[in-house]
Amino acid sequence: MFDRRQFLKLTGAGTLALFAGSHGKFIHQALAAIPGGTLDPLGVDKYILPLLIPPAMPRAEFDQQAARNVDYYEIVTRQFQQQILPPGLPPTTVWGYGPNPATVQGGPVIFNAPSLTIEARQGRPVRIKWINGLVDANGNYLPHLLPVDQTLHWANPPGGMMGRDKRPTFTQTPGAYTGPVPLVPHLHGAVGVGDESDGYPEAWYLPAADNIPNGYATEGTWYNYFAGKAAARYGATWGPGYAIFQYPNLNRASTIWYHDHTLGMTRLNVYAGPAGFYLIRGGQDDPVFDGRRFALPDVLPGPVPDLDYPEWATRGGRANWSRRAVLPGPAPALGDPAGLAYYEIPIAIQDRSFNLDGSLFYPDTRAFFDDYEGPYIPGADVSPIWNPEFFGNMIMVNGNTWPYQTVEKRRYRFRFLNGCQSRFLILDFANIPGVEVWQIGNEGGFLAAPVNLTQTNGNRLLMALAERADLIVDFTNVPVGNYILGNVGPDEPFGGGEPGEDFEVADPNTTGQIMQFRVVPAVGPDRTTPPQYLRLPRIRPLPVEVTTRQLALVEVMSEVHDGPAEAVLGHLDEDGDTVPQMWMEQITETPAVGDTELWEFYNATADAHPMHVHEVTFEVVNRQALELNDEGEAEVPIELEDEIRPPEPWETGFKDTVIAYPGEVTRIRLKFDHPGTFVWHCHIVEHEDNEMMRPYRIGPEDHTAPGGGHEGM
Repeated sequence: MFDRRQFLKLTGAGTLALFAGSHGKFIHQALAAIPGGTLDPLGVDKYILPLLIPPAMPRAEFDQQAARNVDYYEIVTRQFQQQILPPGLPPTTVWGYGPNPATVQGGPVIFNAPSLTIEARQGRPVRIKWINGLVDANGNYLPHLLPVDQTLHWANPPGGMMGRDKRPTFTQTPGAYTGPVPLVPHLHGAVGVGDESDGYPEAWYLPAADNIPNGYATEGTWYNYFAGKAAARYGATWGPGYAIFQYPNLNRASTIWYHDHTLGMTRLNVYAGPAGFYLIRGGQDDPVFDGRRFALPDVLPGPVPDLDYPEWATRGGRANWSRRAVLPGPAPALGDPAGLAYYEIPIAIQDRSFNLDGSLFYPDTRAFFDDYEGPYIPGADVSPIWNPEFFGNMIMVNGNTWPYQTVEKRRYRFRFLNGCQSRFLILDFANIPGVEVWQIGNEGGFLAAPVNLTQTNGNRLLMALAERADLIVDFTNVPVGNYILGNVGPDEPFGGGEPGEDFEVADPNTTGQIMQFRVVPAVGPDRTTPPQYLRLPRIRPLPVEVTTRQLALVEVMSEVHDGPAEAVLGHLDEDGDTVPQMWMEQITETPAVGDTELWEFYNATADAHPMHVHEVTFEVVNRQALELNDEGEAEVPIELEDEIRPPEPWETGFKDTVIAYPGEVTRIRLKFDHPGTFVWHCHIVEHEDNEMMRPYRIGPEDHTAPGGGHEGM
């Protein structure tokens, strides 16, 4: 059994010594039981609370004539208490988004973590006034619930106008930051959004509190620049404690989500609670048809309600027709009566740790990760609080630890989100006898064709951080009873491979369990279309790329300690060597408007990274192994093996997050249609908070942007 420090020695930056013979399988040694807060997960009862199904977010009043065709919301981030743990244990103080009570136009005023679901229509804009409401009843700011490391490159409000959004310098190791909390929301997966509405990490803003300390910056470096864009583009006026973003909803019908994205604080702000689903419906990419043939009656009694369009054919002298498929539903909508049964359910899976008083636990020292207790500042390159990864020792689903969901013997549509910090999930339905699981969509909408996970994957599905999976789960043939949805992903960094063979699976008593399904008889006939007959919308491939960019994923080891100091992005130079780049270095990824590019992620680290690109969805093209030397390390300069591996069946269509495995290059194709400055990053949130994020720009440089848009900085 290896402790964390021994583990790091075996999986240091650039070292692929444990890489298995078949590329894509990286063997991690098992660690001891996951440490956490003072609340022992084995003492927490499971399957006590029902799964919370988030209601639809109510809209706000909006009387501007110019915005008649815009759905308008006012959404506030607040601090409140939530019964995340089972009754009998204390409630937990969290943050969450909710509707501004002063402007609600009917619907529930509910604050929860995760938050209410925003329902949107393709092509119909949504405008949201995002309010930072982290103040107390007296209007004074609330400090962070979790320890904020001030030595990172972070928002840094105490740095003032000149020091904000920079890595501050200290003569001795500072304590955690306790000032007002900066926020900026990001709609993860939004396509075609203006950069002013994307949640750029340096466009944060503090709450409009009465006691902001003198000299503090109240907004990020890019806030005022983007405020000017918002005023010019859609007439919105930003002000103290809020910003107004507008989303064009150009996506295909899909499952996207919203969460905070503040520079150097994303891991903490999201862990505290603010996140929610955003579902886009409708449009030409939404209709799903039933692939079976149906005999047309000799005489039609009138309009056929489920006939979307006739597809005539002659078979045996008889006409046939195609009809629209019926997917499981309904999902929560505004105005739903109490007690309505839902058959389409969004499910956010997150990992958390707690203390005996019910409070969230998150480490306040680097020693939690690998026992390193300093020195820090001065004389060391290791941050005193930041942890390279964090794995909670309990599973939280839609805001409760290990809930249950009663399901009938029929088909359901579950929209899963991996909202964990660093944890890759492998959802395991194998212990549910008779269940059948099909995937019909991912982050970018419907797949090219349904994928039978029962037949091809043994009822398992790998989900990286921030990935979504649109599943049809058929309980028709499941015996009445209670069953556990499992997780056979690791309790440690993931590098690929088979559960139980290439890595130790999650603790079967805690993080190896997700939720319980309580199967009961169906209350009526299931009129939904069997998934094997679903004819999904046609995938329109992207044009051929005009440019290929060779990008690098690099882990930087400490010069004073046997562990990582940070994870960074960069590129390959002409000789095939990796060139690390920091957040504030010159922008090097500058596609022109309308260009299609091929991006290659060369992973020179020991772990898989979920890579996310803002503003676009992309095609996964293929993967290819890197050449390794006799010591099992990647050859430098980088060289490739011959065999090319196509994307997995559930990676077809379009995605916004892709797994870049260690010792491989992962290729994606992207088309850039809208100008602006955006970011690309690893979605292990501890990584993105410490340099594993880079800005990129679509279109020409805007010299009015801060620093010329990072040019030459």
